[in-house]
Amino acid sequence: MEMSRIGPQLLARLLDEHGPALELFARQWCQNPADVVQDAFLQLIRQRTLPDNVAGWLYHVVRNGAITAARSTERRRRHETTAAQLHDHWFDPTSTVPLDTEAVTQSLAELPLDQRETIVAHLWGGLSFEQIAVLTDTSTSTAHRRYQAGLAALKKTLGAPCQKNRSTNES
Repeated sequence: MEMSRIGPQLLARLLDEHGPALELFARQWCQNPADVVQDAFLQLIRQRTLPDNVAGWLYHVVRNGAITAARSTERRRRHETTAAQLHDHWFDPTSTVPLDTEAVTQSLAELPLDQRETIVAHLWGGLSFEQIAVLTDTSTSTAHRRYQAGLAALKKTLGAPCQKNRSTNES
């Protein structure tokens, strides 16, 4: 290929020719292959001159990006797990009901955004209800109500007794 900046027609052709295969290639390492491929094409656009072997260059960049994305995801998962272990448990640890983390994650995802946001900000973020009220542009009592409603919904969905958080009486 000619050593020049990439034009829209060439970019479209390269995307059509290599995009799906690059996405499949990236899927070996990461859960967001489309993002990795998009980043590779953005890097290609930023090149002053086209690489001699554009396809090889794209595969190299996608491979490195996918591995980096996978490492980042794993690192984030470890940090989130560690952070979750540092905070009070949502559920009574003496409960005979085993906690299914996938079910909890799914139930949390199904909550209305305002309740989910409040629960995550309070339990994992350590924010007070006053801080959450400022963050969400509501009153402290609304933040507290959302928290309580979200925990009640989780309790109902999961059938597990929710632990009373020490800070639920904060105002």
